[in-house]
Amino acid sequence: MSKKYLELEPEKILSVKDLEVKFYTYAGVVHAVSGVSFDVYENEVVALVGETGCGKTVTTRAITRLIYPPGHIARGQAIFRRRNGTVIDLLSISEKELRDIRGNEIAYIFQDPTSALNPLFTAGEHIVETIVAHSSTNRKLARNEAIRLLKQVLIPHPSLRVKTYPHELSGGMRQRVVIATAIANKPRLLIADEPTTNLDVTVQAQILDLLSELKKQYSMSIILITHNLGIVAEIADRVYVMYAGKIVESANVFELFEKPMHPYTRGLLHALPDPVRRIEKLEYIPGTVPSLINPPPGCRFHPRCKFAKRVCREEPPMVEVEPGHYVACWLYAKR
Repeated sequence: MSKKYLELEPEKILSVKDLEVKFYTYAGVVHAVSGVSFDVYENEVVALVGETGCGKTVTTRAITRLIYPPGHIARGQAIFRRRNGTVIDLLSISEKELRDIRGNEIAYIFQDPTSALNPLFTAGEHIVETIVAHSSTNRKLARNEAIRLLKQVLIPHPSLRVKTYPHELSGGMRQRVVIATAIANKPRLLIADEPTTNLDVTVQAQILDLLSELKKQYSMSIILITHNLGIVAEIADRVYVMYAGKIVESANVFELFEKPMHPYTRGLLHALPDPVRRIEKLEYIPGTVPSLINPPPGCRFHPRCKFAKRVCREEPPMVEVEPGHYVACWLYAKR
């Protein structure tokens, strides 16, 4: 689609439409993401929730074309509003234009900070390189900014830590360095992929508080990838529930927890331990996640669903059951 015909509602900064990603393997074609659509509004936290392997990370990597062979973005759009107000499709612009956006207007907090950091670079060098790559700032000023950012993410003695290598830092400290690097250029959109994985509970809470504070300070939007519904309840504004490469339900966080509609969403919530009441045995979702090489027809959850009927072998439409609450399930759709 030509850039001049792209449109985006003023309050939105990103609109992903009909995204499909495939991986061509020796075992067959993996349909990792199939027809995913979602929106991100100004100054909000959007959570992508689902089991491991449901397509959350692949979806966000596809937005800035960080999908490499054997992966392939088969179709879709990722319409993004830049700082200067121009609206572009991230999936159709040139690689040169995209490089100006990655790490600048859209930044990532990757799942494993140890892998995300170069062991040959100090904490400060990671931040300095990010700043210099997207601005005319000299390295001396960038280093001063790196110290400020390390202080902002609550790393003690930032003027000393700026010279520290990743292996000399704890897991929580490494994650803070990754966050400082991600916000160095004040991005419009921050993608946080399981930002609290492998951290103890106390550090998890600190990282979540930090992200909330940075969101307010920089007026940025966040896409949060997680399977932890406790984190979703803590920080998210809206939630998209994914299952086997598709979005099955979306709603604001209060509505989703108060009134989950899709059987899969109900299963996820019922599997959570309740600290208030005693539960003899946690519920679980029977069966296993289907192969995405040969996914089941229609609703991909129907082989595991206790409400499944013959019609579930057909693709259910995404319907708005209540204002702002969407669900793809034949329990609510009309044929």
